[in-house]
Amino acid sequence: MRRTKSLVAAGLAATASALALTAAGFAVPAQAAPAAAGVDCDGWVHNNNPDHGIAGCSNNTDRTITFRAEVVCGWAPDVSGQWVTLAPGQYGESSGVCAIYSSGVGSVGWTIQ
Repeated sequence: MRRTKSLVAAGLAATASALALTAAGFAVPAQAAPAAAGVDCDGWVHNNNPDHGIAGCSNNTDRTITFRAEVVCGWAPDVSGQWVTLAPGQYGESSGVCAIYSSGVGSVGWTIQ
């Protein structure tokens, strides 16, 4: 009986910690590491859908780039958006939607090729 109570207490503590980290993730805007030189990217959560993460990039280089959104989903598998190709001077967006059972978007990043 005593061991069961310890396991339940440990489980509750872990759940509380996970919820605190998840709540902290919602308090700040979704962000990722800086993009490649000359490419300006930003990540955010859709205003009307907390499960929808979006990455937008401007190509300020003299070459074509390809990028996609990398969305971190709470309590569900992470998702990747569609690949978007940008010519020099262009802007584009890529997005991904977390599963319905997720706790929402934790952060949005991007991958540049």
